Amino acid sequence: MRFRQQALSKLQSPEELDLPVRFARPQGRLVLGVTVVVMAAACFWAMTGTVSSTLSAPGILTHAQGSYALQSPVAGQITGVLAEEGEILPAGSPLLKVRTEQGDRVVRTIDAGRLTALSATTGAVVGTGADVASVERMKSSDDPLMAVLYVPGDSGQGVPVGASVDLTVQSVPTQQFGVLRGRVAAVGRTALTRQQIARSLGDAQLGEQFSLHGRPVAVLVRLDRSSATKSGYRWSSRQGPPYAIGSMTPATGVVHLADQRPIDWLLP
Repeated sequence: MRFRQQALSKLQSPEELDLPVRFARPQGRLVLGVTVVVMAAACFWAMTGTVSSTLSAPGILTHAQGSYALQSPVAGQITGVLAEEGEILPAGSPLLKVRTEQGDRVVRTIDAGRLTALSATTGAVVGTGADVASVERMKSSDDPLMAVLYVPGDSGQGVPVGASVDLTVQSVPTQQFGVLRGRVAAVGRTALTRQQIARSLGDAQLGEQFSLHGRPVAVLVRLDRSSATKSGYRWSSRQGPPYAIGSMTPATGVVHLADQRPIDWLLP
């Protein structure tokens, strides 16, 4: 009965058409305005903006000619070490003197380069084919450094030649001196095995380290030169480190791939 009386009262009362109707409060209009502006900005960025894609990979600073592991061609006892680590030796330079059953023999370098590691010591016994040293191929100390990055095999083909690269060098504090600048000079066509990496760098441990996650592709990075820095290369900081950087130094490279438009992600 109560609901019937309310209905009759509603029918008998005139409509209040002369009163203003409030469609939205000021706070609501503010929220609506902000939403419209944000959506317009997002649409504009989606049409004209770009997103930079990067790829990170471990690597090492070296010279373009690579390194090699020097093996003893004879078996016997080492009676003399004729060179020191860090020396730049010409091709055919004497390195070790080994006493064999046929007399003393000299182990010589194959190609010119810098002696980066010497595992042989006086008095040690070596067998035929044993690794006794690692030599980095180079002609002089002025040869420019390169960086070799070992990119996962399934990502190597997506690295364009000419792409910019930022290199974090292990021996250089990044927060203080920044990163080393460079550009992709070449991308390997095939994935490398652990043995191939070891032969190229002259170090079996590096071959194992760079192939932990499968067979990688080698990406050669040419470092940007600069006469304004002590190292001779361009850094993200103005002067870079106040000392030279050496070869066979571990580094991590970030390759800046081609920019992509966000709108492309939404299209099939």
